[in-house]
Amino acid sequence: MSRRYLQLDVFADRPGVGNPLAVVLDAEGLDDAAMQAIARWTRLPETTFVFPPTAPDASYALRMFSPQREVPFAGHPSVGTAHAVLEAGLAQPVDGHLVQEGVAGLLPLRVRGAGAARTIAIRTPRARVAEVADADDARLADALAGLARGALPPVLMDGGRRWWLAELADEATLRSAAPDWAAIERLAQGTGSMGLCVYARCQARAYDLAVRAWVGAGRCFEDAASGAANATLAAWLASRDALPGRDGRYRVNQGREVGFDACLELEVDGDGEVWSGGQVQTVVTGTLDWNAPAPR
Repeated sequence: MSRRYLQLDVFADRPGVGNPLAVVLDAEGLDDAAMQAIARWTRLPETTFVFPPTAPDASYALRMFSPQREVPFAGHPSVGTAHAVLEAGLAQPVDGHLVQEGVAGLLPLRVRGAGAARTIAIRTPRARVAEVADADDARLADALAGLARGALPPVLMDGGRRWWLAELADEATLRSAAPDWAAIERLAQGTGSMGLCVYARCQARAYDLAVRAWVGAGRCFEDAASGAANATLAAWLASRDALPGRDGRYRVNQGREVGFDACLELEVDGDGEVWSGGQVQTVVTGTLDWNAPAPR
């Protein structure tokens, strides 16, 4: 069976600068093993699979897989899948919103604009402060060694995935930082977290924050653009009345240090909900023919 297949660039105003995503439309009939095998084969950060919704209020249902495991929630796969569904005509916004049905429940997505200028943002699951750390916390010492700190203390945030967040003194410090992967892996494994997300406030830029997300859980790598990590950061900044930008809205630049140039748009609304989104580019459109034989 041929299934519609797309590869997208998420949080990107042009191809090649955001976070790549594979989307398999018409995913009915694929079991867990097949979806995991396809995600492993694409070798992209995540691959999503679109199904008809089962909840009456949902626009569509999806499941998302990394090459290693199923992922309950992530920002860039959610935003990218909504773009794919709209491009394929599988759903239309109602009052400017879609509703995604997934492992994390029913989550609304806000659609603004159309065509190349369209932006999509997902209301992320509520994040909470799991632990505020002392500046000299031994667990963070190696991962943050030699990095000048910013005003806010390090914090462990839980938004479904747990991230350590640490403010650095300025953009230059953030850009020049060389991650100590052994230390970040120890931090992730020792605290049940994804790793360390560092951020810095920026002056006279088209963005308000620069962010780097160092994943130490499983394969160690730097994320090109993480909607979920940035959403937990927005929740932390809002809790400290320290949001940049205006009216709860601000822009983030992420990924330059690994060859990308992603732009994420964050908003904390009047109810304290965090919306994470941006633009999406369609790069590959085709079909997936997947009829893998049973293992010998």
